[in-house]
Amino acid sequence: MSQAEGLIGQVVDRMIRRTVRSRFRSVYWLPPSQPLPEPCILVPNHHGWHDGYVMYHAITALKLLTMDWIQEYDAFPLFGKIGGMPFPANDAIRRAATIKKTVRLMNDEKRNLMLFAEQSLHLPPEILPFQRTLEFVVKHVPDAKVIPVAIRYDMSIHERPECYLSFGAPMAAGDAICERTRLAVKALLDELAVKIRFDHESFKTLAQGTKDVNERMDMRKIPRI
Repeated sequence: MSQAEGLIGQVVDRMIRRTVRSRFRSVYWLPPSQPLPEPCILVPNHHGWHDGYVMYHAITALKLLTMDWIQEYDAFPLFGKIGGMPFPANDAIRRAATIKKTVRLMNDEKRNLMLFAEQSLHLPPEILPFQRTLEFVVKHVPDAKVIPVAIRYDMSIHERPECYLSFGAPMAAGDAICERTRLAVKALLDELAVKIRFDHESFKTLAQGTKDVNERMDMRKIPRI
């Protein structure tokens, strides 16, 4: 089964990739050193509007069939064709139905979950307390492994921002999974900042974006008559 379901899913897939290509110079990542166990719960920080789009590139590159709870799902329900599920802030019944379906698919079909456990998009650098939905899913999907993920954006030396993504090791089972995962994401963000500054060569390109105007339109490359 593909992440993009049918023709509509392919259209949404292309929209996401086109958006990332136009908004960023590049998206770089440090892919997992080992195949991720399935089912898994991918838990990134939520500091950027494009977080979901960036994670979509990652899960498709890793070939992980993944669900995603979306608070604003009703604004664009076509996201349901690429794994999106409704999680409206003002409707507990629909949230409960989404959680129940998620647990069933993770247990029965080894589906994975992308979970923005902070719940709200917010400014960096803080990591908000993780919602207990993470704890609930872990409890009801005993085989699931929690994977911390860090996403950083840099807007400085290029016309468009660059994005960086890295994956941590699976979290050990046990108590306080929400706080332990939050601290793991925080540590991963700090490690990512050091890598960006001192070891840029270690990154691989996850998605190629649009180069700076001076890179695309260097008039010195025009043959002189």
